[in-house]
Amino acid sequence: MQRTILSLSAFVFCVAAHSAFAGNFADVVTAGNAAATPGTNVDIPLFIRDSSATALGIDQPAGSRIQSYAIKVDYAPAASVQSVTFSRAGITAALTPTFESTPTSAGSISVLDTFAESTNLIPFTSNAALPGNQIGVLHFVLAASAVPGSVTLTLDATLTQLSNESGTTTERTTTANLSLVNGAITVNPSTPVRLQSFDVH
Repeated sequence: MQRTILSLSAFVFCVAAHSAFAGNFADVVTAGNAAATPGTNVDIPLFIRDSSATALGIDQPAGSRIQSYAIKVDYAPAASVQSVTFSRAGITAALTPTFESTPTSAGSISVLDTFAESTNLIPFTSNAALPGNQIGVLHFVLAASAVPGSVTLTLDATLTQLSNESGTTTERTTTANLSLVNGAITVNPSTPVRLQSFDVH
């Protein structure tokens, strides 16, 4: 009886230790920060950090690499943004996706990219310093009426995810192997134009 209790205790300890250990490993999606004035353009970089020992990564066997991502960025207040578009940048700039879509709606933009591993392997650097490798950029045009302050850029925890090419392995915040870092646009007041006065004699 005592041996059974000890064995059960050891099993519970091992499971708890494994859970705590596994929780230390997560890939990271980051939205950057920038500042601009009303009526101007501002670029926000998007990054993915490929951490080792996660379900997906450049350190994993073929078929288990990060080859697809879905990133949804919600921005608020929506009235401060006139428009937003996406373009690939950094390590994905020279790659050709098998699928790409960038749907937008009031207050949000989504980025969906999938690349063939055999011909367009995304060349992540394992355990790169945060925020990781840049994979794209969001091009914002601020509204002329944007109020000075901050436009928050929040990564949607439900829809933002990483997966392999076939979509059979996925990393999400709900599975504790993906972390999200939100960004912001600081809206600075427009610099007033000073008129120089001249004395007329």
